[in-house]
Amino acid sequence: MLVAKGRIALSMDIGEWLSIVSQIEAVSFMPVDNEIAVKSVELPGEFHKDPADRIIVATARKLAAPLVTADDKIRGYPHVRTIW
Repeated sequence: MLVAKGRIALSMDIGEWLSIVSQIEAVSFMPVDNEIAVKSVELPGEFHKDPADRIIVATARKLAAPLVTADDKIRGYPHVRTIW
């Protein structure tokens, strides 16, 4: 959706990009399981309503992993660690 909206640009189609990225040893894809889905609607404190951002934050919290993001709303949320 971000590509379609022109917010990010890829030099290839998304399927090819995902295939290439999945080969990077330091990258892993996490499925959205029931726990993440529930936690995304039960985030502590105040956080905006974007479901995708809520799932991203809930996943990072479950994995105790920092997020690399330029998104000010996520970076300003005190219940997840961000880098960058």
